[in-house]
Formats: sequence, structure tokens, C-alpha cells
Amino acid sequence: MNEENMDGTNGCSKVRTGIQNEAALLALMEKTGYNMVQENGQRKFGGPPPGWEGPPPPRGCEVFVGKIPRDMYEDELVPVFERAGKIYEFRLMMEFSGENRGYAFVMYTTKEEAQLAIRILNNYEIRPGKFIGVCVSLDNCRLFIGAIPKEKKKEEILDEMKKVTEGVVDVIVYPSATDKTKNRGFAFVKYESHRAAAMARRKLIPGTFQLWGHTIQVDWADPEKEVDEETMQRVKVLFVRNLMISTTEETIKAEFNKFKPGAVERVKKLRDYAFVHFFNREDAVAAMSVMSGKCIDGASIEVTLAKPVNKENTWRQHLNGQMSPSPESLIVYANKEEGHPKTLGKPPALPARLNGQHSPSPPEIERGTYPFFPGTKLTPISMYSLKSSHFNSAVMHLDYYCNKNNWAPPEYYLYSTTSQDGKVLLVYKIVIPAIANGSQSYFMPDKLCSTIEDAKELAAQFTLLHLGPF
Repeated sequence: MNEENMDGTNGCSKVRTGIQNEAALLALMEKTGYNMVQENGQRKFGGPPPGWEGPPPPRGCEVFVGKIPRDMYEDELVPVFERAGKIYEFRLMMEFSGENRGYAFVMYTTKEEAQLAIRILNNYEIRPGKFIGVCVSLDNCRLFIGAIPKEKKKEEILDEMKKVTEGVVDVIVYPSATDKTKNRGFAFVKYESHRAAAMARRKLIPGTFQLWGHTIQVDWADPEKEVDEETMQRVKVLFVRNLMISTTEETIKAEFNKFKPGAVERVKKLRDYAFVHFFNREDAVAAMSVMSGKCIDGASIEVTLAKPVNKENTWRQHLNGQMSPSPESLIVYANKEEGHPKTLGKPPALPARLNGQHSPSPPEIERGTYPFFPGTKLTPISMYSLKSSHFNSAVMHLDYYCNKNNWAPPEYYLYSTTSQDGKVLLVYKIVIPAIANGSQSYFMPDKLCSTIEDAKELAAQFTLLHLGPF
């Protein structure tokens, strides 16, 4: 074990007790031939392993491990994760005290091994009553930057970010849906590595950093989910962004049919983006090449292959509390590069079914009851001071959404009809006073519900979908 490695293990050996000790780590290293180095709050085992030649494994080979007991270390963890395949690198996050921080990253040599690790080790009982969590780890290289002056152009934002942070590769800026000469007040900054992005975030995160005299918001952008190549080879839907709000589905269909009449099956437009469905994949690919950069109603459009929606996720939370549900009947594909703040605007995924109708599933938030002890101090607050993750329904999200945009609350109008079997069916119409004089004066879903709660929830979901990001 070299001097650097000795430093890495000795620095923690002072507080190790029980099975975790220097001898156990030395025995593991001798048995496997892997090196171990501690640096920057983490201990790296391998990376690369002995005899490795060539570049590191590609993206998608790493898993994240959470809920690790704080007194458990590599001598116990590595043998468990070796069951799924050959480990390229094991990174255990460490406290200064010598305890681990409860999580680690395991990089395998292939994507198949990483997927196997998720299947067999997620919720694995690693000690009696102690279950670990294992999921895919995405090497996030993008930051969300909010509160950017809307008149700033991409080049100005790129130059400014290069001045204040290192490793900037590109910035992604979206024009306003209503005024194409302005940006939407946020941008995504892409860095050359996760480390560069993390260092930039650490510098900018205190909340006092200013650009052009404005205090900016900084957070991780939701990482772009990968779709396997085999799935993408079957996609015959194009995602079109930067459209004018006034542009109609008929206009879009006519424009995309120009290169080959009758090639387009249907178009679904949502605010300033749309999904163009083709009968054949070959026509979709050809149209993407021909149409990207073309002008429709004065707007220069961007066209990509749409990425299939992740059916596991039904709501996406945003930095500013916005969210967008997606009924299956309206959206079949989504693309991570467009839409709402922080997630690069992916219209989210397929919802669960509510009383026979499509409706949002609640976000994955911690829920439950907790003991209320006598003398516990309570502080009066407004619901609008909370984060969006505290809300569990589309109705609450819509109210929150309107408040965040300084709008009056949504107005609900209830209607009913009678089904053929005599059942009373209900539907809500929602009016947003702030935009009632615009292109859409009200929102009403095309489904009826048998209960008033379901009808209100579905109407709120439908409204949020069509409002889109701001």
C-alpha cells in the first residue's frame, strides 16, 4: 500500500471499531489487488481495477447506493456488490470523523452488470433490519441558473458563466413562449465534467452571487435520462420546440407534410412545442433533417427525435414549484431538452388511472404521521412559503402555480350530465383570470368523472398541462 493509500486509511483508523479496521482494509486490498485512496471526502477503491486497459466504462455503468449503515465499510460492502459483476470503482463517501456518510457510488465494467446490481441489491437486507437502496447513477454535468435577466442573449450568458466558473462547455437558453426576443428567465449551463459542475455549484450556491446586478438561483438540473439505442431506433415521433403560441396544429402538419405529402399521421401541440407523429420512421428521420432550423410563422424551430416517456415517473418537481402532468391520451413521447425550468422542460410521464380516468399520481414524497409532543412549538406559515414537494394533488399545485406567478386563484365551475345507465357524471371548467382574455379563455378536460373530487383533480391536471412552463 503506497504512502498516499496509507494516508487514506490511517486518517480514519483512529475511530474505527469492531469489524472495520485497517487490517480489514489491507486484507481486502491484498485479496483483490485494488488500490484505495481517500480524497475530497470520499474513499476510492479501484478506478481502474488491476490490469484495466482502455478508457473507463461508458455512462450508465454506475449505481448509487443509499442507506448504508454508518459503521459499514469496503470490506463488507465490496463482496456484496461483486455479486452483480466486476467492479471498476467503488467510491464510499466519508465523514471527517471516519464514519461513512451513508451512501456510495459503484461503477461496474458494463451497463448489464449495473442493471443486475439494481435488480438484485435494491432493498437488500445488508444487516438485520437494515435495507440498502440501489438505483442508477447519472453523472450530472448541468446546472440550472434562475433569475437571469430576460433580455440577455445566449452569448452574453455563456461569456458571463465562463468568467465566474471553470469548465463551461455550453449554455442552453430557451426563448420566451410569448416574446421570442427574450429568454425565459433561466438557463442550463453544461460543464465538461460532474466535478466541474459541482465546483461551480459550490461557488454559486450561497444565494448571494450576482450576475448583472441580479441575485441568481442555482441548483442541479435534473439529469437527462438515457434511452437505449434499440428503443430509439423504433421512434417515429418528432419533438418540435420554439413554436409560436399562435401556430396551429394544422399549420405544423402542413409544413411537415411539404417534404412528403401524407407522411404525417397527426400532430399534438402544447403551448410552444409539439409532437409530430409519422406513419414511418424513415419519414420522421428525413423530416427531422429537413425541418430543423426552418421558420414557421416567423419562429425558427428546433426538431429532434422524441424520447419515450419514463412510465415510472408521473410528476416532476421544479425549482420554482411548477410541475406539468401528462395524460397518456395527449402525450406519447417527451424530450428532456425542452419545457420547464430545471428539468430541461420534459413534459412528464404517464399518469396512473383515477376512477377510470387518467389522473396524476402523487409525487414521491415522504408521507406519514409523527407524534405531537406537549410543548412542541408551532409557527404560523402560509402554504405558499412551502416547496411544491409538500403538495400531493394537482388542485393544490395549480393554486400554488397561480400564486407563484402572482395570479388570482383559479376559478372552478362544475357541470354534470347523465350517462346511458343513469349515472351522474361530472366535469369542471377552470378559468384562470390572469389569462382569461388570451388565446384560451378556459380549460376543461375531455373526460367525465363519477365523483366531484376526481373531477376537480382531473381538471386541475388538464389545466396545468396546457399552461406549460413560464
